[in-house]
Order: sequence, then C-alpha cells, then structure tokens
Amino acid sequence: MKLTLTKRQLLSVATGAAVGGPAFRAAAQTLPAHEKALYDAAKAEGELTWYSGQYNAESSEAMGRAFNDRFPGVHCNVVRSTSQVAFQRLSQDTRAGVRQCDVFSSTNSGHFTQLKREGKLTQYTPVNAAGMLPSIQNVDPDGYFHTSFLGLFLMIHNTQLVSEANAPKSWADALDPKWRNQLAVGHPGFSGAIGVWAVQMRKMYGWDYFTKLERNKPLIGRSSQDPVTTLNSGERSVGLCVPVGTTALAMSRGNPLKLIYPTEGVLATISPSAIPSNAPHPNAAKLFMEFQASKAGSEAVRDYYNEPLRGDVAPAPGARPLSEITLLAPSIAEQETGVPEVREAWRDTFGI
Repeated sequence: MKLTLTKRQLLSVATGAAVGGPAFRAAAQTLPAHEKALYDAAKAEGELTWYSGQYNAESSEAMGRAFNDRFPGVHCNVVRSTSQVAFQRLSQDTRAGVRQCDVFSSTNSGHFTQLKREGKLTQYTPVNAAGMLPSIQNVDPDGYFHTSFLGLFLMIHNTQLVSEANAPKSWADALDPKWRNQLAVGHPGFSGAIGVWAVQMRKMYGWDYFTKLERNKPLIGRSSQDPVTTLNSGERSVGLCVPVGTTALAMSRGNPLKLIYPTEGVLATISPSAIPSNAPHPNAAKLFMEFQASKAGSEAVRDYYNEPLRGDVAPAPGARPLSEITLLAPSIAEQETGVPEVREAWRDTFGI
C-alpha cells in the first residue's frame, strides 16, 4: 500500500510562537556553544521533518513546540504515526528517491541496525547525549543512532469494570479464559512496541502464549496506545502492552484506568532516533537530535508523563522509580530478526 503525506500532516503540530521575539533572541544567546553553532547553520535551512513513531501524538506535538520555542526560525514539522508505518514511509521515500525525513524515531531498534547496515544513516553523536542516563547511552557504539525514548509498556485495567483484586497480575494471567472478549492490544504489523513485546513473550513462553491468547478473542487495534481509548469507552476491561505515559496522562484527566505492573516484569523499549543519510536539512536534524538528548527535551515530554532520559530531570508525578521495576527487553539483534517473524506468525494465528 502506498503511503503519501498530506500538506496538513507535514505542517501539523509544531506551531511555536512568532519568530524572532525578544524572549527567543535572549534564549538563543544563552545556548551552549555546540547548539549555537548548529542553530546558526540550521537557520539557513529553516525547517526539519521528524518521523515520530515513539511518543504519542500529544507528546510529539509538545516536543515539536518546545523545539520551535528554543530555536525560533527552525520549524519542526511533526509527522506522527506508529513505528512500523513510519519505517514503511521512510522506505518508500528511499525507493522513490524522495528526500523528506530529517529525523527518524522508532520503538523497533531493529529498524536502525538494518538502516545502518544498508548505509542509509548519518553518523552523528549528540554532545548532549553525555548527560543522559548512563544505561541508555551508546546504544550504537559507532554513533549512527541514539536513544531518544525510554518506553515502559505494561497492562492496564478499567477500574469501573474490574477491581484491582480481580485484575490480572501477570502477562500469563491474561490467558485465563475468564478474560475472553475482555482484552485489547495493538498489532505488531503497525506498532514497533507490540512487535518487541511479542518477541519478548515468545522468548519467555513460546508462541503457545499467542495461540492461547487468540482463544480469548482480544480486540486488536493498531497502536500500543489504542487500548487506552478502548478501555476508556468501556468496550474492553484489560489492555496488554500499553505505554505508561499515555495511560498516566489519561488517568490524570479522570479516566477510570489503573496501571498493572506484571509480576514477570515490564517491557522496556530503549528506542533510538537517527538522521537518514539523505536528510534534506542535515544541520537542523543534528540540532533536533541535540534537543532530544537535552534537559529541555526531557522536560517537554515529562510533562506528558513520559520517562525523562536524564537524571537531572525529575520523573513525572506518581511515576514508579525504575529501581523498583523489573525490566524486560530483547536485545537489538533479537528485535531485528524476531519482529518480522512474529508479525507473520501473528497474522497466521489471529487472522489479521
């Protein structure tokens, strides 16, 4: 299926305040030297396009606005989709010889090892990455891609339909027949996070996990975020592999949801961004990569209940400390080989 971008998609979201105001000029004068040098070069390019497959729409928009505010005269065009769709779009651009994407972000780290192997990424290490949490630095020792998203994915339940006492406690509990027609989940053909989760579940339980899950007739959407909407409406009562940030944001707005930290552990996606080798605005792209790794970038997404990437940014209100959570994550190599496998197996098992 051919995917095309509308003008509205390309220009949506990141609409910062008017360029060149006194407050923004003052901010620009206080930039670190490495950011100022990139900013001066990026202003000649004027814009960048970000294929965002990690944060939800509101968080992506917030990141775009914060970048625009910090760097007036360089406009971030945010194109938000699921990770698999973002990768398909980037691949189609490449085949068509279209130079459109400046920064590509995905929850499937296997996308980046493939693109690196094919020579389709620009080597660049953000200076600001040195201030990120040590455990998420240097995901690629050669510097072609860098962590830009720390996603935690777990289970959730609608508190008006299922009490905390009766809610499932583990990933395996979701296979109990009592949850038939009560579950909601995304699709690995669209969501990078769901693909990574499927790889992890297969690693822990074998594909039999999904054979049993199919018997419970889960409602399968596209994005890992879809169960939040489904549970808010009361259509289903339990969501699988749902991002903490999107759920916590919905909870803060009064929706009857509660996080479930599975006893086996929480899926952690340490997800990168990279600059395509044919990026049309390379200096603006590097500036955006610096912003993603900066304190200001973490603060922008933290306000939407996402995990900050830096120790000098406090976690979102009510967030459980990472030190108290068992984290599950397949390796990058397991993701690259495993996600395509589980996508095909999923279609065979679920017929969708």
